Amino acid sequence: MFNRPQSLQRTARWLAALLLGLCCGPWAQAQVQAQGQGLEPWRQVLQQTAQQAASQLNREFGAAARVVVELGQADPRLRLAPCQRAEPYLLPGMKLWGRSRIGLRCVEGASRWNVSLPLTVHVFAPALVAVGPLDAGTALSAEQLRLAEVDIAAEPGAVFTDAAALLGRSLGRPVQAGEALRSGSLKQRQWFAAGTQVKVTARGAGFAIAGEGQALNQGLDGQDVRVRFENGRTVTGRAVGEREVEVLL
Repeated sequence: MFNRPQSLQRTARWLAALLLGLCCGPWAQAQVQAQGQGLEPWRQVLQQTAQQAASQLNREFGAAARVVVELGQADPRLRLAPCQRAEPYLLPGMKLWGRSRIGLRCVEGASRWNVSLPLTVHVFAPALVAVGPLDAGTALSAEQLRLAEVDIAAEPGAVFTDAAALLGRSLGRPVQAGEALRSGSLKQRQWFAAGTQVKVTARGAGFAIAGEGQALNQGLDGQDVRVRFENGRTVTGRAVGEREVEVLL
């Protein structure tokens, strides 16, 4: 899966920090004071800030990805009172990844206002895509896959760069030609059936303990499963491999 150089979640936090930290400097305040009323001056400031943030992230990713941040248009009929200082903020439930929104509120002015604008964060990176259209249930082979640049932030789910992680996996839904293979495109893998003897590894801070027990339900990849040991004790862990369960302490 794509994980270079940091996790996607951390990348989204970087972008949020950059956008929320750069937007209201002295340059931004001077521009707004010079241009007067309306949202357009602030929109220009946010767009420039977004471009700066994208440049920062491009340097962090190096050759692995290309980040493009697009700030959408506000309602052209919107008119705002003069404001000496405004601050951007993240709306509840929003993240700066893919399609989102960013808020802007006046914190120093005769009239306090609060608006939001659409924002799209694109992260273009190499990932495995389908050579041609594939039906649900198709078992994937190397001939059906190729690397191409895709927007990994456009849809939910991790993408893949290593074909070995996909070979033999079955699709849970149809995939179009050129579409990226994402974790949500695949049928959930069953590592073992109920009643199977499984290895249980309990992991904590600086230690790991292994044992064996009987699975009380089927082990689906990444899902919880209950395991009973010979002494009758049961634990709940996560199915992580062929007859393997992990318990995090």
